[in-house]
Amino acid sequence: MRGVVFKGNRELEVLDFEVPRPGTGEALIRMQASGMCGSDLHFYRAESPEKQLISQGFGSFADRGLASDTKIIAGHEPSGIIEEVGVGVDPKQFKSGDRVIVFHYEGCGCCDHCRTGWTQMCVEGAEPHGAIRNGGHADYMCVPVSTLVHLPSDISFVGGAAIACGTGTAFGALNRLNVSARDTLVIYGLGPVGLAAVQLGAALGAEVIGVDIDQKRVEAAKLFGAAHVIDGRSKDPVEEVFKITGGKGASCAIDCAGGEIPKTQAVRSTAPWGRIALVAVGGNLNVVGWNDLIKSQRTVIGSYTFSITGMKQCAEFIAHHGVEVDRVFSDHWNLEQASTAYAAFDSQVGGKGVFVF
Repeated sequence: MRGVVFKGNRELEVLDFEVPRPGTGEALIRMQASGMCGSDLHFYRAESPEKQLISQGFGSFADRGLASDTKIIAGHEPSGIIEEVGVGVDPKQFKSGDRVIVFHYEGCGCCDHCRTGWTQMCVEGAEPHGAIRNGGHADYMCVPVSTLVHLPSDISFVGGAAIACGTGTAFGALNRLNVSARDTLVIYGLGPVGLAAVQLGAALGAEVIGVDIDQKRVEAAKLFGAAHVIDGRSKDPVEEVFKITGGKGASCAIDCAGGEIPKTQAVRSTAPWGRIALVAVGGNLNVVGWNDLIKSQRTVIGSYTFSITGMKQCAEFIAHHGVEVDRVFSDHWNLEQASTAYAAFDSQVGGKGVFVF
């Protein structure tokens, strides 16, 4: 089978691998769609994938019992069809032919975080797909069935790939903020996760304000359901949010942009009792404790992707509300185009890509 491997320094290769056989409690997935995530670019751009792992606190290959030259198949936004299951898999839960989304972390399975579906927080150290475990940029992927969620029949495989990370991450932040139709929600950063937050926030009934410094993304937010948009290059987003809300401020904010400035703006554009979720990895939060938080009773949370049960809830919400999540992908590629696809994605002038099979 074919598989995409990041070599470092913006180089990758498509290699031949043996098709894995599912072991006890595992399933072999025939891939149908595998999304490209902005976090892939950290490994694509890094001097080496292993050095990037270490910098993110996941330890070295040696720490995981892997050789330093191990070839890890990239990609952590996979959806596909179960080709085969191993022994010990209850056919009432998963069987050949089932349409599934893959949750992209594995853990010890025994700690409190793993048992509650937050495998990325495993106390023994999470093993993300596409970084430590083989990912979805391949014809087949073998995973524990504990990482699988059924893909509703009225969601496409491309939509499943969106839910597997970017759209699921947006849904997770909205859940953490308990967003509803009572809220005015301002979203900083209108890349794939930000646009998904716009789309889902609107579906939840919130009045959504989208903010970015890229005009194309600002325009895209209107198409994804934003009631108001702000071009941060020409206007002060905090001032504009207060104008839109009649001087009150937004009840909720999400930072999907990264960087110190949008994080600070996200906090300062909310009303008293405002709730703020920090999703983007880049940048630090630099605010004045009394003026920005304590006096206004604001709550700031960090939102790290989602739980596997949250991924299931996201898929069900999208199916029940007819949200067109496929639209977050602007570019469709095949695996043989991987070098071109990631070079285009790395340029950050287009949208989000997905490999289709």
